Amino acid sequence: MDTASQRGSFIAFEGGEACGKSTQSRLLAEALDALLTREPGGTVIGSRIRELVLSPDTIGLDARAEALLMAADRAQHVAELVELALSTGRHVVTDRFAGSSIAYQGYGRGLPVEEIRELSMWATASVWPDLIVLLDVPIAEADRRLGTQRDRMESEPAAFHAAVIDGFRTQAAAEPDRWVVIDGTGTIDQVALSVRTVVAERLQLPL
Repeated sequence: MDTASQRGSFIAFEGGEACGKSTQSRLLAEALDALLTREPGGTVIGSRIRELVLSPDTIGLDARAEALLMAADRAQHVAELVELALSTGRHVVTDRFAGSSIAYQGYGRGLPVEEIRELSMWATASVWPDLIVLLDVPIAEADRRLGTQRDRMESEPAAFHAAVIDGFRTQAAAEPDRWVVIDGTGTIDQVALSVRTVVAERLQLPL
């Protein structure tokens, strides 16, 4: 394959807290020799935004301000890393992307969902994942996995996280050609096999 003339595939992992995204995105990126990145915090600028948004010391952050910070992180992320890699033929795997803003700031915070989606489309200049893998884990299991040391988002009440998970499931149901839902309650190896199988089928990638 002439990577200079063929665009890479863009795969995003989404899901609620402690669903296994970080582990599974890393394993898939290794299998594909893809660029592994994350949101927020995939860039130096993004890391500063991540600290602000997730730190338990951040108090009183307005929901709209939170949404704008996440969009700023995403704009820098795409401009600095994602688009460059894709345009040179390299695959990109990200731990969270716009689906998280729609779920967290839209469904979770109660901001207009379509406005959050449009904000992300503007921030990314319409760069969007080819495939979105939703790792679905029940709230009770996620709560057990999290333990007691939690960041600002992880510390939100159960009702917030229930709304977030509903937001992810709603997005997946609305775009079945772009999203795939995988049970995240299995072992790491079981989930990884399910991920590799669906990525190979959906994107015609050798895995």
